[in-house]
Amino acid sequence: MEVIQATELHTNEVAVLFDAYRGYYDQAPDFKGALAFITERIEKKDSEIFVVLEGDEIVGFTQLYPIFTSLGMKRGWLLNDLYVLEEHRGKGAGKALINAATAHGKKTNAAWLMLQTYIANTTAQALYEKVGFIKDTNSYYYYKSL
Repeated sequence: MEVIQATELHTNEVAVLFDAYRGYYDQAPDFKGALAFITERIEKKDSEIFVVLEGDEIVGFTQLYPIFTSLGMKRGWLLNDLYVLEEHRGKGAGKALINAATAHGKKTNAAWLMLQTYIANTTAQALYEKVGFIKDTNSYYYYKSL
């Protein structure tokens, strides 16, 4: 198993996984939209995407977005997306992607990585806690649809 940073050469495969990831979160399939979105992220370099390979096959990905901490006066990374094909789960691909994200955070002198997941996604929560993520009990998460 190997983790590499995605480039323009991986756009189509990442878009397939991205569309499946969105489906996991109850979004309608939209490969065309997924391809456009991933292509734009890679071309504009406004996110970092890592893929995990088993042999020559891309079996998972993670996408990080830069954010900043005013209090810490540093960059942080939002681990926004992490997905591994169902038939490849339980083999260490998710952990390998998180390790790559962590290494990238350290390389860029980031203050932290943060993420969120569905309350019902207990499998992912167990992995996140196993690799050192701590559930924040000091703040609330809010959002406003636009």
